[in-house]
Amino acid sequence: MKRFVMICFFVLLATSLAFAQTPPPTKTETKPEPKPTALPSVDQVLDKYVQAIGGKAALEKVNSRTSKGTFEIPAMGANGTFMSYEKAPNLTASTIDIPGFGTVNIVFDGKSGWQKDPMQGLREQTGAELVMVKINSEFYGPLKMKDLYKKVEVKGKDKVGSAEVYIVEATPSEGSPVKLSFDATTGLLVRQEMEQETPQGKMPTEVLLEDYRVVDGVKLPFVVKTSTPAFGFVVKLEEVKHNVTIDDAKFSKPPAQ
Repeated sequence: MKRFVMICFFVLLATSLAFAQTPPPTKTETKPEPKPTALPSVDQVLDKYVQAIGGKAALEKVNSRTSKGTFEIPAMGANGTFMSYEKAPNLTASTIDIPGFGTVNIVFDGKSGWQKDPMQGLREQTGAELVMVKINSEFYGPLKMKDLYKKVEVKGKDKVGSAEVYIVEATPSEGSPVKLSFDATTGLLVRQEMEQETPQGKMPTEVLLEDYRVVDGVKLPFVVKTSTPAFGFVVKLEEVKHNVTIDDAKFSKPPAQ
């Protein structure tokens, strides 16, 4: 250590002597480094998102939604059909039919959530998993982000593809935070990252939202790509209808078998 300090001292001394024996260099104008751009507030990001998908008035004109499309697991060469029903304030039911596997039903009736599939049969959703199901089932979720989560913060900037995004971290009352990526230019939500609660434990999950289209004044993603360490799947919507009559029986719990 002493040898290193001594070498540094002689380098510093030699440099000082050199500058003492030569004329001082001509001063050049130096430009100050650009200051880092301040991040927008949570309200600014969320307000821009609401405007990007149609605005508060357009969202509140809709009270129900049915979505029909396809479901695909590329790595397994599996595909099928997808159908979902949503009804204000927080009723949801989704059905996925995959030839050779069977039918998967995922339902939330406003209080309880469950999933039924050929592998596990009927399974109740509880704990942190149920908390996220409640949040995701809120029909007017984009208008209530700060109410649905315990804490919502703008954490920084990132990129999704070539688009710059603002990262908003939303912490639920139970379970892991969700990272939401909003396009800095368009304001649209383009990515979600979370640790999904499953019966086997937490599973890192990334969701990409693409191909936004306007339906009755509301902009919705028509392609949703979900990736996990186990597999990935893609939902592509073909038809979306608003303000349709949906029987509440659609959200009733099926009998256990």
